Amino acid sequence: MVNVGRLRIEQTGIFLNESNLLNGHLPPKELLLETHDFPCPYTFKVIGESGDEFVQNIVAAVRFGMKYDFDPPFQTKQTAAGRYVSLTFEPVVENPDQILAVYAELQQQQGVILLL
Repeated sequence: MVNVGRLRIEQTGIFLNESNLLNGHLPPKELLLETHDFPCPYTFKVIGESGDEFVQNIVAAVRFGMKYDFDPPFQTKQTAAGRYVSLTFEPVVENPDQILAVYAELQQQQGVILLL
């Protein structure tokens, strides 16, 4: 369990903060190989500040990381107050390098609070 301000997280994730101290904390490639049967669906969840530009940037980051020439399908859910939004992507990944490429792209985006 981790407390970030008022946000309490009970699931392991990649946290980003203003100083970007946790940049580079990605799942080890070996662990991904041991725990997944590639190709397989993989869930990426991104939580961040609400706004059209944030959503567009996250979609573009996943598209770039997956090397798609189209926007990947995703679901969004906004908090009741509308301050934060979560985006969930479930692409079929071919190998762990694709997963790591997507995480690397997502870590560079402004407004990201949590990557799962």
